[in-house]
Amino acid sequence: MRVPGKVVIVTGAAGGIGSVMARKLADNGAKVFLLDIDSRVEEVRDSIREKGGTADCLAIDLTSEADWETAGKMAMDRFGRVDVLVNNAGINIRKTIEEMTLDEWNKMMLVNVGSVFLGCKTVIPYMKAQGGGVIINTSSVCGLIGHLYTPEAYTAGKGALTTLTKSIAARYAKYGIRCNSINPSTVETPMTKNMLESPEWRKERIGEVPLGRLATTDDVANAVLFLASDEASFINGVALPVDGGVTCC
Repeated sequence: MRVPGKVVIVTGAAGGIGSVMARKLADNGAKVFLLDIDSRVEEVRDSIREKGGTADCLAIDLTSEADWETAGKMAMDRFGRVDVLVNNAGINIRKTIEEMTLDEWNKMMLVNVGSVFLGCKTVIPYMKAQGGGVIINTSSVCGLIGHLYTPEAYTAGKGALTTLTKSIAARYAKYGIRCNSINPSTVETPMTKNMLESPEWRKERIGEVPLGRLATTDDVANAVLFLASDEASFINGVALPVDGGVTCC
């Protein structure tokens, strides 16, 4: 699973999962362009460069169409093409449907689905012009099942993302564009750290996984590396669970 010379955009690249994705892709030969609203994305860029990798970054609002246009033009100016887009940015406001406000619901949808819409809208014309490309969307097991422990707004958004992926895969395959989602179960990251410090919550989350452990950031990044590689050249429109068997139960 190698991606030598491929130009890869990774969103949410300052975060726990996104930074690992970016580093793994760079370690395997990709030129990475990192996007995040968090300025710490510069630290990820610098760490890749220090190891001899090729990386650039831009701190943008991923829910802004104008910012995406700027990012797309910068990627083309810097690298000349976009081979892979990894839509990884996301948030979770942990409130039930009874507790959540409409503004909070809309914010979840804007970040978790709207940013992916904008990313795809931006890169698809470039990919069509160059004869193909790969889009990988970070969904969730919550995009495949109604998850007992997860707020409804999160499952609704991830469900939308899973089917958006399939729609893009169907429409744009004729242009050589593949689109797949990865659908992880609970991953140990800074985003889930506070939740998993509760012994009860940790026991619940591990208890639903047949393999008996939580997903790691490397588990997720390895799936992205595979889907970005030429080894996955005939995989299109797939929702790939990275879940230790959660969705088979």
